[in-house]
Amino acid sequence: MIKEEKHIDFEQTYIMYFSKMKYFAREYVLSDEDAENIVQDVFLELWEKKEILALPVNIIAYLFTAIKNRCIDLLRHRIVAKDTEDKMQAEYRLTLQMKYYSLEAFDNELFEEENIEQVLSKAIDSLPEKCREIFIKNKIEGKKQKDIAAELNISVNTVESQMGIAYKKLKSELKDYFPLFIFLFYL
Repeated sequence: MIKEEKHIDFEQTYIMYFSKMKYFAREYVLSDEDAENIVQDVFLELWEKKEILALPVNIIAYLFTAIKNRCIDLLRHRIVAKDTEDKMQAEYRLTLQMKYYSLEAFDNELFEEENIEQVLSKAIDSLPEKCREIFIKNKIEGKKQKDIAAELNISVNTVESQMGIAYKKLKSELKDYFPLFIFLFYL
């Protein structure tokens, strides 16, 4: 045990306890690099506080407590990050499955020209009148939103919101024809 002095003998403390503290941290964080970083941070903090720590101080208890708390913080962060990653992977997997099943169920006969026109026409006709007019001007006639706004004497924001409504309704209308919705979206 280090003899308690008026100030902590940092060099002696470092030499005596660094490897023990690293071994302790390594048991919990499972990585030499993470363990070494944690212990280095704790010793840096000790160095910065060496003049102001209230003496006598139980240096071993101080080091173990500080390292334990840093290990807990690191592990808590890793758990949250892993949970988030797992959720994102699950959502991605569901998206892939949905796209796979959508393509599996997709009727190839739909791509006959008459069927495509019929399905698209029916979907576009289901839009509210103003929404349909704006959608046709933008996607079929190829006009820019600001030109449509000027032509219809409405704001660009109104054109954008009507296009959003059109996409939402068309997505619902064409849910069984997802590739057609994509086709419409990128017209």
